[in-house]
Amino acid sequence: MTRSSITVMLAPAVTLIGVFILVPMALTIWLSFHDWSTQTGFETARYVGLRNYQDIVGPISVGRDFKRAFVNTAIYTALSVAIILPLSVMLGLLVYQTRVRGGHLLRAVLFSTYMVPMVAVALVWSKLYSPAEGPINQMLGWVGVAPGTWLSSPDTALVSIVFLNVWQQVGYFTVLIIAGLTQIPNALYEAARIDGANPVQEFFGITLPLLRRTLLFSAVIAVINAVQVFEPVALITQGGPAGSTNVLTYHIRRVGIERAQGGLGSAMAVTLMLSLIVVVVALFAFARKGERE
Repeated sequence: MTRSSITVMLAPAVTLIGVFILVPMALTIWLSFHDWSTQTGFETARYVGLRNYQDIVGPISVGRDFKRAFVNTAIYTALSVAIILPLSVMLGLLVYQTRVRGGHLLRAVLFSTYMVPMVAVALVWSKLYSPAEGPINQMLGWVGVAPGTWLSSPDTALVSIVFLNVWQQVGYFTVLIIAGLTQIPNALYEAARIDGANPVQEFFGITLPLLRRTLLFSAVIAVINAVQVFEPVALITQGGPAGSTNVLTYHIRRVGIERAQGGLGSAMAVTLMLSLIVVVVALFAFARKGERE
């Protein structure tokens, strides 16, 4: 295959990536250094240097709101990943066991939650969390637990959105774990059993180390998905109560579109992108360090 034919085959994909990914990214970075209203054309953008970045990290209200949204996003992401990964490993091991009947059906049921649009998931869970007629409070009442105001309290609203995300995402990551388990040779487990290893020792000595790459990939995808959370916040809480669920994606939309502060919103978007890059690089570095050890 000649170089020209390779270029011809890659040209459509490269063009699409450039038009729909690279150009918008470059435009966002350029706008982050300008004062620009989204209600006007790009020609009205006025260069202000690093002022937008200084504002979002400064002590003024713009900075306080951004930092609150940044912290909310970090908490939401950390909780989502910390719950999804162990739960997906547990469910993956359960489904992968050949002794469990209906494993294929359970796998299909778990993955089906990921296929449900997040808009529908958000609307359904808003009803489940309803203080009066919500099934969650009703079931808690059966065991004598007082009903909770899950989405109306600043202490529980963000965690409630996390559980919604876990329910929707865990099936996808369970399938990834199952795919990783299929790559582990059975001969390793047979040799471990001959040496007298119990299931716990097999898990920590064989399964978990050989799932490292799958878990790394899952962690990266889980972080990216969590950082992009938008629909549940926009449909259920609108960033409330008291800003407790005001995550960065929703805050950027509110600043950049509703308030028409395009330059400021672009600076927030670039900061979010850089933070995500740092986290992903740190995950790869941590995994690489673990492999060396």
